[in-house]
Amino acid sequence: MRIKPGNETVKLFAFLVLLQVFLVAFPMDKGSRQKNESSSKNFSYMYFAKLPQNPNVYKTVTTYSDPALSKKAGRLQPNSKISLKKIMANKKGIPVFQLANGNYAKASFQDFYDDRVLTTQKLEKPKEYWTSDSVKVYQHPYVSGQAPKKNSLRAYSKIQVSQQATTHHGKYFYVKDQGWLDEKTLTQKDVRIEKVQELLKQKYDNSSKYSIYVKELDNGKEAQINADKVMYSASVSKLPLLYYVQDQLNKGKITGSQNLTYTAAVNSFKDAYKTEGSGTMSKTADNKKYSISDLESHVTQFSDNVATNILGYYVAHQYDKDFQKAIKSAIGEKWDMKSRKVSAKTAGKMMEAIYKQNGDITNYLSSTDYDNQRISKNISVKVAHKIGDAYDYRHDVAIVYGDTPFILSVFTENASYEDITAIADDVYRILK
Repeated sequence: MRIKPGNETVKLFAFLVLLQVFLVAFPMDKGSRQKNESSSKNFSYMYFAKLPQNPNVYKTVTTYSDPALSKKAGRLQPNSKISLKKIMANKKGIPVFQLANGNYAKASFQDFYDDRVLTTQKLEKPKEYWTSDSVKVYQHPYVSGQAPKKNSLRAYSKIQVSQQATTHHGKYFYVKDQGWLDEKTLTQKDVRIEKVQELLKQKYDNSSKYSIYVKELDNGKEAQINADKVMYSASVSKLPLLYYVQDQLNKGKITGSQNLTYTAAVNSFKDAYKTEGSGTMSKTADNKKYSISDLESHVTQFSDNVATNILGYYVAHQYDKDFQKAIKSAIGEKWDMKSRKVSAKTAGKMMEAIYKQNGDITNYLSSTDYDNQRISKNISVKVAHKIGDAYDYRHDVAIVYGDTPFILSVFTENASYEDITAIADDVYRILK
């Protein structure tokens, strides 16, 4: 075979052909191979015959300033930008890459690979997955040099994949109109509530001032920290009354247009709220008539103590045995309307019972004087919530109407509204 001088690629090709013929024609037994290991070590490599289109390295690779690979010059790292100029054979017949910066590296398959898509296939049926806390989407199945693209996928959201591909970096799935995601960042199980539990344990488990309860309403899964800790609930104890009023409306025992008279007696029964607390109604009896719907609005939107007392006096019959029986049936436990001491979990169960009633109460609770603080402050979807403040206690209990609605009940002692907002934002980021 005659080789034209200066044509390094042809020289390399000829060398590899002759090497293959030599190895096939003169196979060595194990003993011979061991005896001649030193002289034949260069032949134990597999070499590139042409430049890879997208070069990458499996591990750190040493580069040299000379084709003989005798003077170390630098290192190539996996997934770094590698620019190759040409491939050639050095004086020892070893194929080497010349890099764009003038350095050299052995053109070995043990060190280098062509970082490209290996397989692509369309799935017979789309599969459902869930994203993780970090969503990176690529225009094509990932290979080195490719940056993530903009996308509208959310963390911890359900997706459908229709294609799969493999590269040297793993398996990738395609989401229509979005792009390709790494299989390692996906799961076929909805693990959002587990992530919420991890978050609560990591950030709030060591603080006795927080009592937090979370429940997904579609599947009943829960997450909680100190959720059974009993605190003074303040106006959160108006939730059982709101539930009972809605229950009586649903059963047709009362109507929203029915009027109740504001007399002095409504503020003096043993479990009544103090009139000097929150609300806009007159603190002293005016003997005027107020509709049940109007009173509901005052309780939910303004946390009005007087409106609470009127409904408690007439509709709940000063929180008698029938009232207590209805509440226990709804949440599985008693609610003490005198001491108003309950846990965040109990309050959350009460809010869930109100959610299941599907009445006007939730609409009232989603438009209050307190929507710019605590749980609802930074959440863009509908939030029906009831706040409670007294002494060092600050609470909020909510139904958050995300793609999958959930209960969030936060009781605090010696904490701020901003602390409650931060908790809500953390939970909503995962469950929205």
